[in-house]
Amino acid sequence: MSKESTLVSKFFNGNLVLQISIGILLGVLVGSISKEAAEAVSILGSLFVGALKAIAPILVFVLVATAIATKEVGVQTNIKPIIQLYLIGTFLAALTAVTVSFLFPVDLILMDAASANLNPPDSVIAVLKDVLFKMVDNPVNALVTGNFIGILVWAIALGVAMHYSSKETKNLFNDVSAGITKIVKFIIRLAPFGIFGLVANTFAQTGFESLLSYSKLLAVLVGTMLFIAFVINPIIVFIKTKKNPFPLIFICIKESGVTAFFTRSSAANIPVNMNLCKKLGLHEETYSVSIPLGATTNMAGAAVTITVLTLATVNTLGIPIDIGTAILLSFVSALAACGASGVAGGSLLLIPLACSLFGISNDIAMQVVAIGFIIGVVQDSLETALNSSTDVIFTAACDK
Repeated sequence: MSKESTLVSKFFNGNLVLQISIGILLGVLVGSISKEAAEAVSILGSLFVGALKAIAPILVFVLVATAIATKEVGVQTNIKPIIQLYLIGTFLAALTAVTVSFLFPVDLILMDAASANLNPPDSVIAVLKDVLFKMVDNPVNALVTGNFIGILVWAIALGVAMHYSSKETKNLFNDVSAGITKIVKFIIRLAPFGIFGLVANTFAQTGFESLLSYSKLLAVLVGTMLFIAFVINPIIVFIKTKKNPFPLIFICIKESGVTAFFTRSSAANIPVNMNLCKKLGLHEETYSVSIPLGATTNMAGAAVTITVLTLATVNTLGIPIDIGTAILLSFVSALAACGASGVAGGSLLLIPLACSLFGISNDIAMQVVAIGFIIGVVQDSLETALNSSTDVIFTAACDK
C-alpha cells in the first residue's frame, strides 16, 4: 500500500469531530492572517455547501419514498409525537424570547438602511398560502429549487403508490437508497475542508469589528438560544423520555450543531442529520420523514430571532406592549418561523410580518432586517445550529 493511500485511509477513518475542530482553527488562522488566502480557500466552503444542497433534495425524496414503499405493516413511525414536539418547542422558544426581551430590553440604531429588493410576506395567511402552493409544486421543480415541502409530498405519494409493488421493485428502491446514502457519507467526510474554507472566508470578510456595535442585541439572541438548547430542550426531552437528556443533547450539538453553524442552512444539514440518526440507531421509517420535515417546520432559533428583533424595534420606537400582545406575538412568531425557508437568513424576512402586529411600517421593519444581516455571521449561524440539532433531538426522543 502506497503512502498516499495510507494517508487517505487514515483521513476517512479518522475522528470527524476532531478533524472539523482542526479545520475551524486553521480557518480562523488563515482568515486572520491573509484576506487573499482566505478568499482562495473559500471555494472549499462553497463547494461543500453546494454539494450538501445538491444531494439533500435527492436524498430526502429517495429515502422517504423508499421508507414508505418498503414499510412493513404494523411498524410504528412516531411521526405524530415528533410533530407535536416541533410545535411545542418552537412556541416555547418564542415565549422564552419574549421573556428575555422584557428582562433585557434592547435599543436599535434605525436609519435609512432599508433593503428595498427584499420581498417579505405581508400576513400570516400569505405564509400559509405559500406553504400550500409549495405542497403542489411540480416534483421536478421541487427537486431543482430545493422545495422540501413539495419533495416530501411527492415522495410520500410515490411511496404510498408503490407500497404494494413487487419484491424486486422494493429491492430496487432499497439499492438506490443505499447508493445515495454512500454518496452522502462521502460528502460529510469532506466537512473538515469545507468548514475550513467557510471559517476562513467569514473571518476575512467580517472579523468581529462589525459586531461590536450590536453586542447587546447579539448577547440577548445568543443567550436566549443557548437557554433553549441547554434548558428548554432538555426539559422537553426529559418529560418525553424520563431519562437524562444531556448525553443526547451533547452528541446532537456536537455532530449536527457544529456543521449547521458553519453551513448556515437547515436544508444543507439534512444529510448530516440523516447520517447522525442512522448512527444513533433510529428507525429509518421515522427519521427519513421527520428530519426533512423538521428542516422546514422545527424553527426554534427562527422564532427567537423574529421575536427578539421585533421587540427590540418596539422598544426602540417606544411602543407600549402588554402581556396579551406579547403572547400573541409568540404565536405569530412560532407560526411564521414554521414558514421560514431553510437557507441562510430565511427567518429575517419574516420580521416585517411580526412588526405589523404593532403597526410598524415596512420601511422601518426592513431596516431591522438589514441589521439582522449584519449580525447574521453569529445570529444566523447559531440559529441554524439550534434548529438543525433540535430536529435530531426530538426525533430521537420520540423514536427511542
